[in-house]
Amino acid sequence: MTRWHQLLLALVFLTRLPLGRALPPRVLPLSDSLWAFPLVGALIGAVAALPLMLPGPPMLLAVLSVALAVWFTGALHEDALADFADAAGGRDRAEKLRIMRDSHIGSYGMMALLLSTGVRIAAIGVLGPWQLIAAAAGGRAAIVAAAALLPPARPDGLGRTAGRAGAGALAVALALGVLALLPSGGGAAWAALAGALAAGLVMRQAMRWIGGQSGDVLGACGLACETAMLAAFALST
Repeated sequence: MTRWHQLLLALVFLTRLPLGRALPPRVLPLSDSLWAFPLVGALIGAVAALPLMLPGPPMLLAVLSVALAVWFTGALHEDALADFADAAGGRDRAEKLRIMRDSHIGSYGMMALLLSTGVRIAAIGVLGPWQLIAAAAGGRAAIVAAAALLPPARPDGLGRTAGRAGAGALAVALALGVLALLPSGGGAAWAALAGALAAGLVMRQAMRWIGGQSGDVLGACGLACETAMLAAFALST
């Protein structure tokens, strides 16, 4: 699989762009595309930043920004965060894994979505486009880090099929995440630190709860990192 196909697969997986027909007619391993996740994240951030170019109340534009990002990604990471949060109600590993596969949303998941969405809207209301791009790229780099550092928690599912990210993919993803931070101005170091801490907390909790990563863990890790970076940027303005 060429680098172009790897990038296309990352775009198909992380966004609603109808690019599936451009991929070869065979199953492609998602693990080969993990390096490109921050690039796709930067695109998602750029799309989310479009409403900020319009005149109008900053909070309204921030709501439109989050709404556009959710539509563009198919709420992929929001769904993962809700499932991961709901797992807090499980008594043991097996029940937590079962809850994460349940399509229903519980009180923990609802509160996680409300709080994370509220933080993102409040932060975006005082930020510019480059901060959104940096946070979105950083969140997808965190997904690659979780895929590299945590073993799959299930014998099946996305955590297994995506595979563990290799050292090369992780290095490229982290480098792309750092590059996305460079134009974001002041607060970049604090944003990187906040994102790393948020992702680390999700990974630590995932190891305690289910002994590794799943698709929900990866998505929750990415959204937690992105939200923390946006908050840190906002607090640094």
